[in-house]
Amino acid sequence: MLQDHITVQNRHKDFIKKISETETVYALKGEKGYATSYSSEIEYEDGEPVQIICFWSDAARAKSCIENEWNQYEVSSVPLNEFIENWCLGMNKDGLIVGTDFDSNLFGYEAEPLELILDIVEEFSEKGKSLELRKFESLEELGIQIREVLKD
Repeated sequence: MLQDHITVQNRHKDFIKKISETETVYALKGEKGYATSYSSEIEYEDGEPVQIICFWSDAARAKSCIENEWNQYEVSSVPLNEFIENWCLGMNKDGLIVGTDFDSNLFGYEAEPLELILDIVEEFSEKGKSLELRKFESLEELGIQIREVLKD
């Protein structure tokens, strides 16, 4: 189990690096929306598992999950700035979790949306890169605001 945890953790770190380089995230989209799963770790107050929306760092990895209940889905790309500002912030508001680089067994990293944004902010900062956002002055400013919210 520890080995699995380390593998998932490493895949998540690779996810952050890759999406920060390509500035693109991938999802699986079907007639009824996007590919979702349920958390094996986090529950709502009523004991029900928290819903996860799954995202991948590359189209090939996403495509490898088009089977079983997702067999009618197609790979859809999402620009990173849209992913951060619309998806992550919206998912946080809705009480959802981000699944990163899940495999075909639906095994992957479960990230709180605001924590994921902070990971992306940190990666961009380390690389000396910037990302143009529509709703915020800068990625760094968004990071500051999120840290303030999480501090409370």
